[in-house]
Amino acid sequence: MSACRPGCMDIFEVNAQNILMIAIDTLLTWGAAYKKVAASEIIFMEGNESHFYYQLVSGRVRWVNINNEGREFLQGIINPGECFGELPLFDDECFAATAIADTDSVILRLHKPVFLQLIKENPAIHFEFSRLLTERLRFKFFLLKEMATHDPEQSISTLLNYFKQTKKNMCTDCNRVNLTRQQIADMVGLRVETVIRAIRSLQEKGQLVINKGKVYC
Repeated sequence: MSACRPGCMDIFEVNAQNILMIAIDTLLTWGAAYKKVAASEIIFMEGNESHFYYQLVSGRVRWVNINNEGREFLQGIINPGECFGELPLFDDECFAATAIADTDSVILRLHKPVFLQLIKENPAIHFEFSRLLTERLRFKFFLLKEMATHDPEQSISTLLNYFKQTKKNMCTDCNRVNLTRQQIADMVGLRVETVIRAIRSLQEKGQLVINKGKVYC
């Protein structure tokens, strides 16, 4: 396939959340197909082989590891425009985590060999993926560092400030946290009861606001 086509379109778009994504028209031109998934539906499982590039069009997806007791460790929340499950595209290994639809969602899937040809012919996309992988790796270092403090309030405060600065998992116009207390607990490896107590304490110290059950930074 050629990188330059009649009526050549931009290969990137920036959506309402300022997420830089591969343009939907580009993906469709290269043969991507829409797939609808229902809330709580598993999109792919940890340990399975990967055959597609995935990009979320609408809805919300959580990316988790699940232990033998069924507890989830939240690797990330995927919002519209973001890709997920990209590691096997580059190392030919299996999925490192399970993707589950949080809400009814629509995704775009592009066959893995076609995606690899797409980035081969469009170095800008390959560069952007390198930046994305680096960003996600830095976030993992950040989480591990905070978990090692064994101070729930500090971990949660630092995590919420990180989201505020990066505009991730945050309503940008009102600084409302778009994560449940359970999701925060799953992300930092704490019990939900511990997170609830820590958030209340942070409110009492004036570091955040709770309004009608919603947390604001």
